[in-house]
Amino acid sequence: MTVSSPAEPGVPRLILASASPRRLDLLKQIGLAPDDVVPSDVDETPHPRELPRALARRLAEAKARHAAAAFPDAFVLAADTVVGCGRRILPKAMDEAEARRCLALLSGRRHRVYGGFCVVAPGGRAVTRVVLTAVVFKVLSAREVADYLACGEWHGKAGGYAIQGRAAMFVRQIVGSYPNVVGLPLFETAQVLRGLGWRSDPAA
Repeated sequence: MTVSSPAEPGVPRLILASASPRRLDLLKQIGLAPDDVVPSDVDETPHPRELPRALARRLAEAKARHAAAAFPDAFVLAADTVVGCGRRILPKAMDEAEARRCLALLSGRRHRVYGGFCVVAPGGRAVTRVVLTAVVFKVLSAREVADYLACGEWHGKAGGYAIQGRAAMFVRQIVGSYPNVVGLPLFETAQVLRGLGWRSDPAA
């Protein structure tokens, strides 16, 4: 997916280095619509013994650096969401068996969502952050799991669920940023962009 629109004269472009429609929608929600969406192709395989927080940080920075090489005069934003249960990194479920294993592990337990994001400013200065959100699932029945697997929204989602969809009914408690679980911590992202000097309006 590529979205392109001309930036106003004197306003640096904002590039979203992500193929996630959820991240694009989140940015638009707060008026930070990017000028281009350019997915960054980075190997997301965890390193041996890598912890969830470290993986989220490494992938966000790698994606941003990769895209920034093609857009040196723009602000480039990249992000990655990692679901961790203890020290374990849950996969982005690609089949029902994988999603079922994730849901079985999350059922009745607290887990953590690590939202890593990185902004590279014109000139190469970069800021990387990892935002933590704690999520508690109810105990899931076999019928609830089967129904959720049948709906298919788990496909490609970290931890095998999408909190903005039907899985919302599984969540007993959430502590921290909700948009972080969806795909991007909005408050922190906006603060970093503005701290690096990005403005949608040159007169702002």
